[in-house]
Amino acid sequence: MTQTTPKASAKGAEPFLEKFRHFELEPQPPAWLLPFRKAGMTRFSELGFPTVHDEDWRFTNVAPLARLPFKPMPGPADGGGAKAALEKYVFAHLPGSRLVFVNGHFNAALSAVPRLPQGVKVASLAAALAADSGFMEKQLGRFALTEGNSFAALNQAFFLDGGYVHIPAHQSVAEPIQLIFISTATHTGDTIQPRNLIVAEAGSKATVIESYLAADDAAYFTNAVTEIVAGDNAALEHLKFQDEAPDAFHLATLFGNFGRASHVQVHSFALGAKLSRNNIRARLAGEGLECILNGLYLTRGEQLADHHMIVEHAQPHCASHEYFNGILDDKSRGVFHGRIYVHPAAQKTDAKQTNKNLLLSDDATADTKPQLEIYADDVKCTHGATVGQLNDESIFYLRSRGLGKDTARRMLIHAFAGEIIARVKHDAVREELDKVIWDRLEANPHLAGK
Repeated sequence: MTQTTPKASAKGAEPFLEKFRHFELEPQPPAWLLPFRKAGMTRFSELGFPTVHDEDWRFTNVAPLARLPFKPMPGPADGGGAKAALEKYVFAHLPGSRLVFVNGHFNAALSAVPRLPQGVKVASLAAALAADSGFMEKQLGRFALTEGNSFAALNQAFFLDGGYVHIPAHQSVAEPIQLIFISTATHTGDTIQPRNLIVAEAGSKATVIESYLAADDAAYFTNAVTEIVAGDNAALEHLKFQDEAPDAFHLATLFGNFGRASHVQVHSFALGAKLSRNNIRARLAGEGLECILNGLYLTRGEQLADHHMIVEHAQPHCASHEYFNGILDDKSRGVFHGRIYVHPAAQKTDAKQTNKNLLLSDDATADTKPQLEIYADDVKCTHGATVGQLNDESIFYLRSRGLGKDTARRMLIHAFAGEIIARVKHDAVREELDKVIWDRLEANPHLAGK
């Protein structure tokens, strides 16, 4: 049966549907891709943009984003401005593979993929679709849920390229694999929609860094989707570093499906964008695995950084630990909404969820909503959240040891960020990250309470 073009029904969907009508006139191979895209467009046309009346979005208003003109970025793009941004990039000098995408399109001149262990694939998603259509049809969208996620559905309709990483069973990649997305957008409403697929098969080991940077300051829109599949006994560390332009909108969704006895760490560091939202959904699909979700958000001005996550315990004897800290200044806002969902079969679950927010200004705000939804009776689940300014007793303690007030404040703030950074396992990545967070905090005139 031929799938027809979806009809717009939800408010705000019509401009996107109009662009999609032109988009589908030039279908790209393989043949299964267009129906896949139409399914995404249909879902988005049904959902439209979320509003503050939706429970999962009541702290984050995307109306300013919905009002932007929708302008998909053409490619290939000039890499001049991107090259300058890349040279200042925090992880620029790390060894290992590096795929660079400019406005969502692969840039071979800025990329570098050295010799990899046998069978390891690091390539652009567009190249993988052309080279191995059958495998990609089985994997792409396999775990990405669009039922209640309009942005994931929109990405499914319009993505063109992104990163593809495939680690075969029992292979190990010691050096980090980087997927770097650089925007050179100069017009309001320019839209970039990367799609990433990371497959770590049984017993494999790797570190993947996914970064978003900007060469210009336009009010553009990044809408990214990343799918991570970790097989049995795999050890995978994924770090997302977001430092978009001050007027940009950054919406990202990460879907993870993790196998038996695997060990997966997912880190999120949100520093940029006017409005950023990270939707993280992890399914613990095998027994005896451990998953750590770990994040830090630094906001200033009128920035808003939102992390929304669901950790789904589907099997017994699994552990999940979530640690998210926010340092908020000026009139900025931080949002954390985490839900641990424990299925009836997931006995012996060990789950912990912690969100801590440090306010450097009387005008900064944090909205936090940790949740537990448990349908098993033999579990150990805890959650907690704090919002406040620096502890006077801690400052007094440090001052009683001979430190000045400003030095005491600086030490406490850096330590607050450092407890998140310390959970990054890859030594070189952790060291570079520590430097950039230190410099970013030190550049804040309110760090010492001035």
